[in-house]
Amino acid sequence: MRYFITGGAGFVGSNLADKLLRDGNEVVVYDNLSTGSERFLESARRCGGFKFAKGDTLDADSLSAAMKGCDFVFHLAANADVRFGTQHPRKDLEQNTIATFNVLEAMRAAGVKRIGFASTGSIYGEPEVFPTPEDYKFPVQTSLYGASKLAGEGLIAAYCEGFGFQGYIFRFVSIMGERYTHGHVLDFYAKLLKNPNELEVLGDGKQRKSYLYVQDCISAMQAVIEKSRGKVNIFNLGTDEYCEVSTSIGWITRALNLKPKIKYGGGTRGWTGDSPFIFLDTKKVRSLGWKPELTIQQSIIRTLEYLKANPWVLEHR
Repeated sequence: MRYFITGGAGFVGSNLADKLLRDGNEVVVYDNLSTGSERFLESARRCGGFKFAKGDTLDADSLSAAMKGCDFVFHLAANADVRFGTQHPRKDLEQNTIATFNVLEAMRAAGVKRIGFASTGSIYGEPEVFPTPEDYKFPVQTSLYGASKLAGEGLIAAYCEGFGFQGYIFRFVSIMGERYTHGHVLDFYAKLLKNPNELEVLGDGKQRKSYLYVQDCISAMQAVIEKSRGKVNIFNLGTDEYCEVSTSIGWITRALNLKPKIKYGGGTRGWTGDSPFIFLDTKKVRSLGWKPELTIQQSIIRTLEYLKANPWVLEHR
């Protein structure tokens, strides 16, 4: 198989590229390197079946040319900046929704029929059912990021119906692990490096979140693609647990052997669009025989260890 990965120099994409190459496949990574890093591709470049194409998902012609000869597309490139979405709303539209349209049109031009799409648990907004299943009632959107991803899901479903595509839509919780470049573990670690005696935290620390280790995320995606045969296959990817932000802080500070004073900003959420409780029902993906290898605590500590061993990541972000 020859796989095409948009955002393949990023956190999840580069780990996915490595796994596909280890499995004996060919991989074309397509990335503009705005947030991804060529350093994440060092192991991939040592493989004979690897190719890197520098380009932007808003450049339809470049996408189409790079995708020729591929069998399957993983569309992972996106603007994942949920927190500042209201400051640049067009960014989510362009980099998430229009970019997904461009990918689908490039697939049509290249004759590629299968796509795996990195969506998000944020599309559920603030649901009333936990853990939240894939068939939860159509949610009210609370972030521009979630809305743009849901629009991407809709486009993929329409192309599956109209052009005979097969889609795999993955609604992620937050992903942790090696090559992690944004999120609360990095933010807290960076703050503690500057001031180990005090840590400012958005919200009240009682926000409840679920997380998934990156290699578990990849194995879940592969299980879905291998075992699901539907036209549009929608799967939540996560663990069967969650933790409070304050609990995560405790794990991080103990691992660093620090006892900082915690200063909470107050309120039930960190920013506009920040859901105070994210917990996805994963019975559907588990029914395929998949289960995560790491707990949330283990994945957070693994992420912290990676950041400690790779200080350049803090400078790169």
